[in-house]
Amino acid sequence: MPDSPSPSAPTASVSAVSAPAVPPTPPVPLSALLAREDLGLRLIAGPAEPDTVIHWAHTSEMADPYPYLLGGELLLTAGVHVPDAAEGSADGTPGADRADGPPGYFDGYVARIVAAGGAALGFGLAPVHDTVPVSLVAACDAHGLPLLEVPPRTTFSGVARAVWQLMAQARLAELRRVTEAQQSLAAAAARPDPVPAVLRQLARRVNGWAALYGPEGTELAHAGRLPAPPEPPRGADRSATPAPAPRPAPDTLAAPGTGTGPGTGTGPGTPTAPGTSKAPGTGTGPGTGTGPGTPTAAGTAETSARRAPAGPPRTEHRAPAGPPQTTARAPAGPPRTDPHTPAAPATPEAVLAELAWVVRPREAQGPAPASATDAVGGVQLTAYALGSGQGFVLGVAAPRRDPGDHTIASVASVLLSLLTGEHRSAAGAAHAAALVRLLLGAAPEAVAPLLGGERWTVVHARPAGDGPAPDAVSVSALAAALGSALVDVEGDVVRVLVPGDRVPAAQPGWTLGASAPAGPHEWAAADTQAARALARARATRAALVRHGDRSALTDLVPPADAEAHAQALLAPVAGTPALTETLRTWLSLHGSWDRTAVALSVHRNTVRQRIARCAALLDTDLDDPDVRMELWFALREN
Repeated sequence: MPDSPSPSAPTASVSAVSAPAVPPTPPVPLSALLAREDLGLRLIAGPAEPDTVIHWAHTSEMADPYPYLLGGELLLTAGVHVPDAAEGSADGTPGADRADGPPGYFDGYVARIVAAGGAALGFGLAPVHDTVPVSLVAACDAHGLPLLEVPPRTTFSGVARAVWQLMAQARLAELRRVTEAQQSLAAAAARPDPVPAVLRQLARRVNGWAALYGPEGTELAHAGRLPAPPEPPRGADRSATPAPAPRPAPDTLAAPGTGTGPGTGTGPGTPTAPGTSKAPGTGTGPGTGTGPGTPTAAGTAETSARRAPAGPPRTEHRAPAGPPQTTARAPAGPPRTDPHTPAAPATPEAVLAELAWVVRPREAQGPAPASATDAVGGVQLTAYALGSGQGFVLGVAAPRRDPGDHTIASVASVLLSLLTGEHRSAAGAAHAAALVRLLLGAAPEAVAPLLGGERWTVVHARPAGDGPAPDAVSVSALAAALGSALVDVEGDVVRVLVPGDRVPAAQPGWTLGASAPAGPHEWAAADTQAARALARARATRAALVRHGDRSALTDLVPPADAEAHAQALLAPVAGTPALTETLRTWLSLHGSWDRTAVALSVHRNTVRQRIARCAALLDTDLDDPDVRMELWFALREN
């Protein structure tokens, strides 16, 4: 039996208690167990908080159950361990069947359960006790441990079976939630705006906020809302809720044992209230060390007597703590060097940007971690380095951190790695070499072999409808879908050079125009073909228009004769490019004023005026199909 704690003996703080080893199965809310009518359990003491959870059920009649608990248990007892002495019942009547023992017995017993991380205590009625001892009820209220009354008709094995049934249901629900999230993320990756869609789905599935950071640390896109800090317990003093702790300067982040956040142990205990004191602590707050430190106002641990073990510090069944550990977080920008600069209060956005900096690859500092976590004001923050190796980082802020959310975020990070990845390796090196040679004056024919093929297709693309201008991420995703890393953005038009053996396909959310496959000496003409195909696609509201590359009647005429005839026929309008381009587009769209206006981005009256001017200068009837055919032949050859 443990001795009752003395007022002068230091007691362990909450932060010094190791976190329980939680199984992958989601825990069971205590409220769900109380809702089981077949059990008839009744909460008679302790807090009625909805977030109290149980990880398993355990039966013990040991006077000191501390060495046999892992944490998170519903401990079940019939009170066999209670020593002989007169004891009062929960309704105030004396109990003649069992004893109370030395004064303070139940206070020490409950304190040991709380120190071991027990979640709740279930006290069975009969055959030992007819009622729950009054002193046990008082001790549970004092230490904040939920106390359940187990009726005589309910066996402990029935309670344990109910816990495992609820855990199996929770496990099935969690697997279903993760599976549905994976499907929704995969569907989002196939949308016209894949990156924003994936971020939106991720934020929705974790009930939080998600952001994509670029290689320079810039936030490229985000979705969702930052979770609100958890509400204080009902009846608690809201004014006593601590504000987010200031972030220390980067050069002090690695100081071992320096308490900088609420709930961190900060050195030898000093009594702060009758019966309580600060025990030798180990720091557990965000960004702090874990060795012995110096007490600070913001970094002191919680020291209420309900979290103090009744006996000496526990050493059995625990892994050694090991040497003090430190965590250094790199800043999101240039490090501060002035030690007198006051630290700004931590915000989830700022800390998440710092975590993104931590996981971003930096050659000078060796390999970076794949992920990093932190918490600010109850908001759980995680940063994932994307596998593309280009420095993109996914940041997630959620109200909780559990295996299911981690799995969902991992799936999102894989999809974003594919969407933001750049085709490099040997092909990337060859493309870079081709660019260098072109800049140094080499002819396109000389660098074409470095690109991987002799013939290439030029594709012009614009966002469909009135979509937003293309950004770097959507352009990268389009290039990956077309199978090429040779991409250029000019205004709202994206140009992609695709190998000639690949046939460009329509892409959701984009309007495409593709040229005929062409060799290096024809790339300029192919670029013009793609531009015209894109204009026709926008005018006809088609997802993809390809320039015709089959044999035609024009092949029957010698090229020199065809070119001479075209120049002579179009000479009256050749000096005005706007007229020739309008005539070409108008003929290609079968004389449609509206579609020609859309293709040229001008008003339909402007099209009418230009066509009338062409008819006057050419002195011909543009309603005659023979004239239209001859002009179309000339425009294709000009």
